[in-house]
Amino acid sequence: MAKKKITDLISDWMAEYGPKAGYELSRCEYVKEGGSWYLNVYVDKLEEGGYGYMSSDDCETVSRYLSAKLDEEDPIKQEYYLIVSSPGLDRQLVSQKDFDRFAGELVEIKLYKAENGKKLLEGKLIGLKDGIITIADEKEEEFSLPLEKAAKVNLKVVF
Repeated sequence: MAKKKITDLISDWMAEYGPKAGYELSRCEYVKEGGSWYLNVYVDKLEEGGYGYMSSDDCETVSRYLSAKLDEEDPIKQEYYLIVSSPGLDRQLVSQKDFDRFAGELVEIKLYKAENGKKLLEGKLIGLKDGIITIADEKEEEFSLPLEKAAKVNLKVVF
């Protein structure tokens, strides 16, 4: 089965299961690394009024559900590893919902190709609109670029 189809299946299953069980799919990827296939599922915990801490028990709960569904449907013919985890502090922003939710937070943007001599941009996320991501630097000067130029957009972890 193609990568897209597997991730679509996971999305569908989590859309059905997640809200009832208190979870929301952040993103899913099916990738080959070092000769092995990995089905990485990143999940947020839903709590009244927002999101909460995703514990290892929560990851196990979602993993058991997805394992049962994957065994039942058997969409993947080769061997693979199922990994369920939290998106983490440095979570990757992928959907419009992510960009809306984390507006005002610090982000790091890794570019495919350097812009003004830089392949890494940092700033406060203003938002994503019509495929254009806008951030502000420490002087509150805004910078915009098409999202397609970004290899990854992650929350910046500040200690």
